[in-house]
Amino acid sequence: MTAYNIAPMPPQMDPALRDRLGGCEPATIGHFRRNGFVDPQITCRHANGPVAGTAVTIALPPGDGTLLNHALRLLRPGDFLIVDQGGDRRHACWGAVLTDVACRIGLAGVVIDGLATDVLAIRQAGLPLWSRGLAALTTKLANGGGAMNRPVSVGGVVVNAGDAVLADENGILIMPASEAEAAATHAAEVEAEERRILARLANGEVLPDISGATRLVLGQTGR
Repeated sequence: MTAYNIAPMPPQMDPALRDRLGGCEPATIGHFRRNGFVDPQITCRHANGPVAGTAVTIALPPGDGTLLNHALRLLRPGDFLIVDQGGDRRHACWGAVLTDVACRIGLAGVVIDGLATDVLAIRQAGLPLWSRGLAALTTKLANGGGAMNRPVSVGGVVVNAGDAVLADENGILIMPASEAEAAATHAAEVEAEERRILARLANGEVLPDISGATRLVLGQTGR
C-alpha cells in the first residue's frame, strides 16, 4: 500500500516579520550567522531581490510528483515550498503548470533539492525559484508516496515545516522561526554599519584601517 505521511500545515510567520526579514539579504545575515545556509549548488533560476516566507516541506520518491501536485491544494499565500527529491538527479518535479498554480496561490517561492524545467515560463511568471539543476525528463503521477510537513534535508540543511526561509540571487538561508526576528534586527544593524563604512571610504579612509585587519596582521607579524 502506498504510504503518504502528511502532517498539518505549520503556523505562518507574522506578515510584519515576514516583510522585515524579506527586507534583508541572506549575505548580510551571513556576516554573523554560520548555520542554515543551503548548498550554493542549489541556484537561483529566478528572483527579484530577497524574499521571505514560511517553510512547507515535501519529500518525494524518485521520479514521482504525485504528492507535490496534491500539496498545491493546501498551500497558502506567503508559504515557501521546500522540496527534497531524495537524490533524484534525472527528473524535473516542477514546471510551467505548477508555476502558474503557485503564482495564483501567492507562494513566496520554491526551493528544490532536485530539478526543475520550463525555466523560461518560471522567469516570465516571476516566481522566485531555486533548484539544483534543470532537466527535460519530468516526474510522473506514480502514486509512490512521500511526506509533507515532516523534516527534510535540502542542500545540507535540515528543514522543518514552519521554519523561516530567506532567499535571493546569492543564496538561501533557513532557520527556526523563533530566530527570525533577532536575525532581522541584527541584519538591519549590519546594513547600517556598512553604510557608515562606505561614508568613511568616501572621505578617504582605507578599508583595512576601518575593519581592523591591518591591526590584526601587524599584531601577528610585528611589522
